[in-house]
Amino acid sequence: MTRNVVISGGGTGIGLAAARVFAADGDRVLLLGRRAEVLEKAGVPGALSFAADLAEPAEVRRVAEFVRQELGTVDVLVHSAGGNGALEPRASGTEDGDPLDGVLHDWTVNFRLNVLTAVLLTEALKERLAEPGGRVLFLSSIAAYRGSGSGAYAASKAGLHPYVHDLARQLGPRGITVNAVAPGYVEDTEFFGGPVEEARRQRLIGETSTGRAGEPGDVAATLHWLASPGAGHLTSQILQVNGGAERGH
Repeated sequence: MTRNVVISGGGTGIGLAAARVFAADGDRVLLLGRRAEVLEKAGVPGALSFAADLAEPAEVRRVAEFVRQELGTVDVLVHSAGGNGALEPRASGTEDGDPLDGVLHDWTVNFRLNVLTAVLLTEALKERLAEPGGRVLFLSSIAAYRGSGSGAYAASKAGLHPYVHDLARQLGPRGITVNAVAPGYVEDTEFFGGPVEEARRQRLIGETSTGRAGEPGDVAATLHWLASPGAGHLTSQILQVNGGAERGH
């Protein structure tokens, strides 16, 4: 049976890999993201796309209306939008200001990118989730367990966990499951803003038990399984998809 799958951050990296897996399974996919040109070049067969900043309520309302008109019901909602707030430009005039201005920027932008985008979209589409059988899937991170240097990115990803648990309890009676995956180092994404220095890459790979970097397809396959009937009794979980790196060596 064809399902309606909505994927935020669907134009690149893990979101795009997930979109391709669902589309290959015959599902109808809607790609969401901030950059229309990236979504248009994604090349997912039969996919719809809609450009919006999901941290802005007015933009999310536009998405919700598009979903109502084009899809009606949402069977699977995947939150892949977000990322490294350190790559976001600072407001003009704050680059050389008081250090606290930098702290405020880092924490605010990471919260917007990684928490608000997921929460606002979920709340806007919550009543459109298929019941029974609906799936809501979030992207957390190994950083939520191990830190991220500044703390801001890690805290924003960790902030999704109580929302996952609360939402699972809320939607469970409707036959809807809610879960998250926590990737570690994944290559071929825009997370680092460019190539990773080789020594750092080798260190990250060395932290795994599998001896290799993660790939977007690793996470996409897990998301696809979580959306399957076989995962129907699994909810309120954060699955580690990081080659054992979260456990350390």
